[in-house]
Amino acid sequence: MDMDDAVLLLIDFQQAFDGPPWPQRWNGDVDQNALAVLEAWRKADRPIIHVRHDSVETGSTLRAGEPGHAMRPGFTPLPGEQLVTKSVNSAFIGTDLDLRLRRLGAKTVITCGISTDMCVSTTIRTGANMGWSMVLVEDACDCFDLPDGQGGTIPARDLHRAHVTTLGFEFCGVTTTKALLQTL
Repeated sequence: MDMDDAVLLLIDFQQAFDGPPWPQRWNGDVDQNALAVLEAWRKADRPIIHVRHDSVETGSTLRAGEPGHAMRPGFTPLPGEQLVTKSVNSAFIGTDLDLRLRRLGAKTVITCGISTDMCVSTTIRTGANMGWSMVLVEDACDCFDLPDGQGGTIPARDLHRAHVTTLGFEFCGVTTTKALLQTL
């Protein structure tokens, strides 16, 4: 994996996901892993783009002004780090992310965030379809237990595994925090 043209894209590391109405998550190491990647990226002085979900839905915990809208501890952009705000699942839709990546001279987009099966997956799929070389840091992502529509629940770990498998098969490279840090 060539890191010379890579940009780190951190998706929706926001406080809302720590409580109701959001279901249970599985990856207790998501913040630790993503912060390790972020710290290494900063030390290497490589470009970083943060993505924040600015919901337009009434009552959303991700709406501007709600406590959950804030970034999780350690994920607030530092001076010089870019912030893209979105109101849909893909960070490419309705934003200037594509233009920002081009201006940075990027070819590869290293991605992690919450949640694997929604905003992370949708962003990776869109980016891949637009011609970006997408890479998922799978253990720096998390997702939620979800109802299966038949009275049961699909565990978050199973959803994560299925999405990582699908994304890796068709849309992106897949790596871990440890493997990524070794390439820096």
